[in-house]
Amino acid sequence: MSTPGAEKKIAAGICGILLGALGIHKFILGYTKEGIIMIAVSIVGSILLGLGPIVMGLIGLIEGIIYLTKSDEEFASTYVSGKKGWF
Repeated sequence: MSTPGAEKKIAAGICGILLGALGIHKFILGYTKEGIIMIAVSIVGSILLGLGPIVMGLIGLIEGIIYLTKSDEEFASTYVSGKKGWF
């Protein structure tokens, strides 16, 4: 039996690892505000110092790994039901 919401785990994890700086994994989980923040920091940071995409990419990488290492039940209760937006 599948845990409701767990189907987003793999998609969010892979997008976090590969496209972390764009915040796509946030949009997959329904965190629009957090996704917009990640995109904005990446764009503004790339224009100003070049550090924005690096920092957001690292955050996405870390979050993607966290998502994929959690059990389906823990992922769903933390990120789908609990709506934990960051880490």
